[in-house]
Amino acid sequence: MTYGDYRRRLGQKGEQAACSYLLSRGYRLIDRNWRCRLGEIDVVAGLDEQLVIVEVRTRSSDRFGSAAESIDARKQCKLRQLALLYMKEKHYPQDTRLRFDVIAVRMLADGGVQIEHIPEAF
Repeated sequence: MTYGDYRRRLGQKGEQAACSYLLSRGYRLIDRNWRCRLGEIDVVAGLDEQLVIVEVRTRSSDRFGSAAESIDARKQCKLRQLALLYMKEKHYPQDTRLRFDVIAVRMLADGGVQIEHIPEAF
């Protein structure tokens, strides 16, 4: 397995863990891996009357910093732009309540996962 394959598989496992976590807490999964010319939204979920854009970051260690720390101002700006494009394509009203969450997934050596959910991260 190449390093790229490993990273892709790690990301998929992390996103699946994040989705399971969200479902267990009453969120509705609306979309996963939505792509457009600008980039990708990992997870779109609903909670009450809010549309929640979720950025999932998966790591196998904290050697290079936490997953949540890796979301800089540039990535936040891009996610805001992606959210507006998503809402336009899916015909959401402009006054839809929008929220940005981060879910940091750490894959543990024993096969388990550690999840940190940061609602309204930015």
